[in-house]
Amino acid sequence: MSVNELFTQYTRVWIPDPEEVWTAAEIIKDYKEGNPILHLKLEDETPLDYPIGPKDNQLPFLRNPDILVGENDLTALSYLHEPAVLHNLRVRFLESNHIYTYCGIVLVAINPYEQLPIYGEEVINAYSGQNMGDMDPHIFAVAEEAYKQMGRDERNQSIIVSGESGAGKTVSAKYAMRYFATVGGSANDTNVEEKVLASSPIMEAIGNAKTTRNDNSSRFGKYIQIGFSRHYHIIGANMRTYLLEKSRVVFQAEDERNYHIFYQLCASAVFPEFKDLALTSAEDFTYTSMGENIFIEGVNDAEDFEKTRHAFTMLGVKESHQSSVFKIVASILHLGNIEIESERDGESCHVSYGDPHLQHFCRLLGVEQEQMEHWLCHRKLVTSSETYVKNMSSVQAANARDALAKHIYAQLFQWIVHHVNKALHSSSKQHSFIGVLDIYGFETFEVNSFEQFCINYANEKLQQQFNSHVFKLEQDEYMKEQIPWTLIDFYDNQPCIDLIEAKLGILDLLDEECRGFSMSWYGGDLKRRG
Repeated sequence: MSVNELFTQYTRVWIPDPEEVWTAAEIIKDYKEGNPILHLKLEDETPLDYPIGPKDNQLPFLRNPDILVGENDLTALSYLHEPAVLHNLRVRFLESNHIYTYCGIVLVAINPYEQLPIYGEEVINAYSGQNMGDMDPHIFAVAEEAYKQMGRDERNQSIIVSGESGAGKTVSAKYAMRYFATVGGSANDTNVEEKVLASSPIMEAIGNAKTTRNDNSSRFGKYIQIGFSRHYHIIGANMRTYLLEKSRVVFQAEDERNYHIFYQLCASAVFPEFKDLALTSAEDFTYTSMGENIFIEGVNDAEDFEKTRHAFTMLGVKESHQSSVFKIVASILHLGNIEIESERDGESCHVSYGDPHLQHFCRLLGVEQEQMEHWLCHRKLVTSSETYVKNMSSVQAANARDALAKHIYAQLFQWIVHHVNKALHSSSKQHSFIGVLDIYGFETFEVNSFEQFCINYANEKLQQQFNSHVFKLEQDEYMKEQIPWTLIDFYDNQPCIDLIEAKLGILDLLDEECRGFSMSWYGGDLKRRG
């Protein structure tokens, strides 16, 4: 079909709009190829001369017939492009309150930012045993498909939950796990499925935080493998974590918070069992008050802390170990409040005399106060023949203190993950598994941190995996079987990945720069020998 036949009078199109992103219009005069103007009228009858250029301004996107709008599978649309997808999702969400829509084998979810009554056990039972297309799109339908294929094909399955920060990935992953815990409940009376679900509040407490986009944003990636027996009952689980955002421990942007566990512990500091932690309000600690808002609307940190403690108990973490975890969390808060004062020369510093936070830090971790006071303000450089102890400026000492806080928290995080895995481990032989990947969301800021760069890189790799399976391999299969098919043009992000990981890409250049920095650091501080 030629362009002339498509862009005729009364045809409806989408045109870019600075406020609405896309707005609807109707052609009021047939378009002839080569014309510099397309004559349109907007929905409010306002006429518009839409310029058409060979490069800058292509012909607008065509709208789908009204009868197709609201389809529960985007692949059923006549035209599948950005405005068509967004409009279809918008209509489903606003007019029918449907947050889920299929796009072939992919489930698209809109975050409603409220609890919906669509995740109860009766809904799980309704989706159990059903085919993916037989019922309304739902995360349970995707989970059921994975569960069914695991049994039918005897192959391990994985569900990838991807999207930008605040899209609702963690909640989706949690509901998928709830589905497996219900339909794959253990055959005996062990509570392994309850333990699988109990891992969520713990990981959210230590790995999630409030950001400007999301009150419960995962600041790490996790891949949970749920193990099944030969009869497809849950027998255990295992979690792998990736790239914890350590910098959040010592810095939060405006209106953001540190990890939930810090606020939960401060909110519960009044209880007698936490008296020796010497904690007060989160407002009183540097590491929890940078965002200048310690509260989340509708969240009770003290109540959430009880859920966290209950989850620890459910997973068999002893009271003494729980107490140690809370001591370490409290010690990090005290570490951030230790005052480091500069000496007159500007090149050395000291800790304020009798600093109470230093005392609490040393008491809670069982370290010598005198040693801690010394090494907060000095550093050791070791060469092949000599050892130097050098003074640090107050800025260097503050950076070293923050680095110590990040290191302590990262080690604590790994210890907790290890204990969660120990509790979820099964001695029974695993026959198959379903993996659920909850990856951190991609974000773009004016200035991106190195961690955010790594997060976005991981998401680009996931996008490449998606492109490969949904577009490349599928279309190769069609061509191999000589099925008549118009190739779908899609954006291939391989050049972006090459820019980062190829030879002399960004990662290579960063490695080179860091090596150069390391040499100049020692070159500036030490006399070169040999």
